Amino acid sequence: MEDEQHNHTEHDFSLTGGKLCLDFANTAEYRAPASKPEVDHFTRYDALVAWGQQAGVLEEGQARQLLALAEAQPQKAEQVLARAIVLREAIYRVFSDIAGGDAPDADDLGDINAALAPGLAQARLALEGEQVVWSWAEAPALDRVLWPVARSAADLLTCEERERVRECAGDNCSWLFMDTSRNRSRQWCDMQSCGNRAKAKRHYHKHRANSESL
Repeated sequence: MEDEQHNHTEHDFSLTGGKLCLDFANTAEYRAPASKPEVDHFTRYDALVAWGQQAGVLEEGQARQLLALAEAQPQKAEQVLARAIVLREAIYRVFSDIAGGDAPDADDLGDINAALAPGLAQARLALEGEQVVWSWAEAPALDRVLWPVARSAADLLTCEERERVRECAGDNCSWLFMDTSRNRSRQWCDMQSCGNRAKAKRHYHKHRANSESL
């Protein structure tokens, strides 16, 4: 099913969440309560790699290396993809709860912890110019994309910025985003898609109500 809502091509991801972990959660759409997403952009391992490259956590050479590794180890690549989806859904539920004013579920935090542990073992300090920054081990690993995603989720969960996480109010949209507006009043993941549709819908109903009152 082609995604018309956010104008994706198969491996062209919209990165409007404002945080790496939220962009990761937004790789699935049209979520109904207690059911799987209707649209899932992680159907193959190469989509996970494409997302990692577009999100800036993989360089081109690293992406090629992972694709070659996945071709050589297809079963392990499928297992990593399954882990990625478990992590994504846990991140979505945790931040959806926070956006709704609820406490995260302990089981969802457990899923994030399960992804966080192997990633932290690969974390390294590195020099970037004169600055010391966090980096990652260079050894090729099929789950490399998940390391910074889990770290991003942990960082956001443990800082005050988590209070700015919102869930899109657009019809049939469940995307998460950081509300950086001054008065914290942003409602939509993207004004060009969900925001414009909501405005058009309000205009339609207002025009219809005025016509019926004549």
